[in-house]
Amino acid sequence: MNNQDRQILLRLLRYLRPHYKLFALAILTTIIVAASETSMPALMKPLLDDGFTGKLNGTLWVVPFLLVGLAMVRSLSQFASNYLLTKITSSVLFTLRQQMFSRLMYAKAELFLNSTASKLINAVVFEVGNALNVMGGLAINFLRDVLTVVGLLGYLLYLNWSLTLIVLGIFPIVAFISNKINKRLRMLNRLQQDFTNDMSYVVEESTAGHKLVKLHGSQSYEMRRFMERAKKLYHFTMKLAVAGGLNQPLTQLVASSALSIVLVIALMQSASQGTTVGEFAAFITAMMLIISPLKRVADIGQPLQRGFTAAELVFMLLDQELESDPEKQDQEVALDKAKGKIQFEDVTFHYEKEGERRAALQSINLTIAPGEVIALVGPSGAGKTTLVNLLPRFSRPSSGQIYLDNISLENLRLKDLRRQISFVGQDIILFNDSIAVNVAYGSALDQIDRKRVMEALDAANLAELIQELPNGIDTVIGDNGNQFSGGQRQRLAIARAIYKNAPILILDEATSALDSESERQVRAAIDRLMAGRTTIVIAHRLSTIEHANRIAVLDCGRIAELGSHQELIARDSLYAHLRRLQFVEN
Repeated sequence: MNNQDRQILLRLLRYLRPHYKLFALAILTTIIVAASETSMPALMKPLLDDGFTGKLNGTLWVVPFLLVGLAMVRSLSQFASNYLLTKITSSVLFTLRQQMFSRLMYAKAELFLNSTASKLINAVVFEVGNALNVMGGLAINFLRDVLTVVGLLGYLLYLNWSLTLIVLGIFPIVAFISNKINKRLRMLNRLQQDFTNDMSYVVEESTAGHKLVKLHGSQSYEMRRFMERAKKLYHFTMKLAVAGGLNQPLTQLVASSALSIVLVIALMQSASQGTTVGEFAAFITAMMLIISPLKRVADIGQPLQRGFTAAELVFMLLDQELESDPEKQDQEVALDKAKGKIQFEDVTFHYEKEGERRAALQSINLTIAPGEVIALVGPSGAGKTTLVNLLPRFSRPSSGQIYLDNISLENLRLKDLRRQISFVGQDIILFNDSIAVNVAYGSALDQIDRKRVMEALDAANLAELIQELPNGIDTVIGDNGNQFSGGQRQRLAIARAIYKNAPILILDEATSALDSESERQVRAAIDRLMAGRTTIVIAHRLSTIEHANRIAVLDCGRIAELGSHQELIARDSLYAHLRRLQFVEN
C-alpha cells in the first residue's frame, strides 16, 4: 500500500469515529469468529489420539458437544459482525452522500463546467458505495482472515515448528505476486471508471435528447456510440478479471506445493519421531484451514484497488472549493433589499481550460441605474452570458470589481446577493413537483404563501390554466413540466420570478422559441414582471429590445457601443449592421 492509499484509508476511517463503539464490537465478534475457527483443529487432536484406542474415555464425549458449541458461537458471531458492519457502513454511506450532495450544491461553477453530470451522479450514487467496501466489509473480513491466519500459525508452531517454517515460506511469495498484480489493478480500475462515466454520459445525452434523436432517425448512431463505449468497458472488465483472477490460482498453486512438501516431511517425521495420528491430523487440518483465509487475503487486491479508485473520486468531490469561504462569512455585508444600482468597473474575465487562458470579457465599464432596462446584444461568443453570470457570482472576474448599491459583490453575503436576482431564460428548468412548489421554489413547504402563488400565476396569464386542472396549484407537473406547452412552461418560470419579487431581473431571450400567441401572452407577463425592477435583457432578436432604456453592444468581450435604440441606429455602426442582417434574414 503506497502513501496515497494510506491517506485515503485513514481519511475513510475517520468517518468511523462517531461509531467507534459499534466498530469495536464488530471487531470483537470478528476476533471470536477467528478464535473459534482456530480452535477446531485443537479439538481434533485429543479426539483422534484418545478416541480410537479401543478404550472409552468419558471426557471424550464432551468433544462433539464442544464442536457443535464452537460452530454455534462462530455462526452467531459471524451474524453479529455482519449486522454491525452493515449498520456502520449504512450510516457512514448516508453521511458521505449527504456531504457530497451538499458540496455539489455549494461548489464553484467550474466543477459543473469541467465535469459531466453522469460523472457526478456516479460519484454520489455508486462510487461512494465502492469506496466504503474498503472501510467496511473488506476491512472487517480482512481483519478476520488475518487473525485466523495468525491463530492457526500459532497453533501450527505449537504442534511442529519445523513444518510451520515451510508454511511460512508461502507468505513472501504470495506478497510478491499480490504486489505485482495490484499495481496493474489500480491502473485498470481508473480506466474502467473513465469508461463507465463515458458510457453513462452517452445514455444521459441520448435520453435527454430523445425527441431530436427520433426526429433525425439517429437511433443507430446513438446505438453505435453506446456500443463503442460498452465494448471498451467490457474489454477492460475482462482485463480486470484476468489480472484480479490470477491471485487466487497462483496462491493455490503455492499453497498446494507447500502442502505436498509438508505431507512428505510429516510422514518421514512420523516414522522417525513417533508423531501421533492426532498431531498429524490436527496439523493437516490447521494447514488446510489456513489456505482459505490466506487465499482471501491474497484476493483482496482487486476489490481494494477498486475501492481506492472510487474513494479518489469521492474525495475529489468533497475537496471542491466552496463558492463562499465559511471563514469570511462574519466579515460579509448583509443586504435585505437592494435598490438595484449595478456597476461594472474595468471587469475582465478569462476562461482557463487545459492550461490555456482565453479572454471572454475585457475592461467592461458599465453603470446601470435602479429600475433601468438595459439590453445586451452582439454576435455569438461576444460575452453576453458571461457578463450576466458574474452578477450572481456564478463566476468571478479575473480583475476589476462589480458593485451592487455601491457594495462590492465580493463583500456581500452570497445568499443575500442571490436573493436580489430573478432569472428567466430560454431553457426553462422545472421540477417534478407541484405547481405551487415550482412557483414558490426556495421556500419551505410550510412557508409557501398560496395566495401569492395564485397572484403570481394570474400575473403570468396562467389563472385560466390552473382553473382547468383538477388539483389546481397542487398539480404535479412531471419531469421538467413535460405536461405543459412551451409557452405555459415559460409563464410558469415568469410566475416564479414574480413570486420571488427580486429587485433585479435577468432575461435571456425568454420568448424566442414561442409561437406568436404564446409570445404575446409571455410578453405581457414579462412587462408586468419588469415594472419597477432593474432589468438586464440578453437579446438575440433585436426587435424585442427597442424600448430598452439603453442597449450595450458587445463584440469580442468589449462594449463596442452603448446608447438607446434611436442613438445606435443613428450611428449606423455595429448595432445597425446586426439589425439590418436580421431584417434581411426575416
